[in-house]
Amino acid sequence: MYNFEFARPETLADAITALAEDGAEPLAGGQTLIPSMKARLASPDTIVSLAGLPDMAQITSDSDRITIGAMATHNDVAQGAGAFPALAALAGQIGDPAVRSRGTIGGSIANNDPAACYPAAALGSNAVIITNTRRIEAQDFFLGMFETDLEEGELIISVEFPLPKRALYIKFPQPASRFAMTGVFVAEYGDNDIRVAVTGASDDGVFRWAEAEAALQASFAPEALDGLGFGDIDMVEDAHGNAAYREHLTIVMAQRAVAALS
Repeated sequence: MYNFEFARPETLADAITALAEDGAEPLAGGQTLIPSMKARLASPDTIVSLAGLPDMAQITSDSDRITIGAMATHNDVAQGAGAFPALAALAGQIGDPAVRSRGTIGGSIANNDPAACYPAAALGSNAVIITNTRRIEAQDFFLGMFETDLEEGELIISVEFPLPKRALYIKFPQPASRFAMTGVFVAEYGDNDIRVAVTGASDDGVFRWAEAEAALQASFAPEALDGLGFGDIDMVEDAHGNAAYREHLTIVMAQRAVAALS
């Protein structure tokens, strides 16, 4: 580690002011920032802890949506998002107990790791990311690997998820990290509005799988996905599998989700 300043504001206004300073970075659960600092991949001059803002961890819901505060931990979501069972189940699969007790939904979405789970739920639900300055639809928020539409000093306050008629997230976890080698979120909204979002499989991060959506709107059955392709999407090739393996794995995960929802 190296020397840095540490701020722990007790109001959102103070947090926004602190983050406006050059070299300031927010600290939510620390599951990405702290390891990045240890590896010298990040070197903020000031860390602004959000731990003193309990209002940012609230979970509320009504008849058609659930709003998750950005500082809600994965455990909080797993236990408190009963209005959206697929989201609660997704949160319960993240990492291990230590990670789930510290990591936050806001930190995960802001980081946009290409193998993170929450981006699939956000994109598959067309959730709205609410910041201190605006509302951003998920389809406009995720721009690519570790890239989002957040501006300098902008802070995620909460994430608003429309409640689906039915939804499920299935992932194939990398055994050591528990990140998704491929994770597929399938949801139905309205009258046959099928959405399929994939994480972990593409070099560009989370994406909507349009071919699968069209096939499932025509016939909501696992076999409807047989033989589908991924167009110009570049699939991950790494030590765990080549592009063809990722493509096959994505189809299998999607078919399992559809079978469970049928």
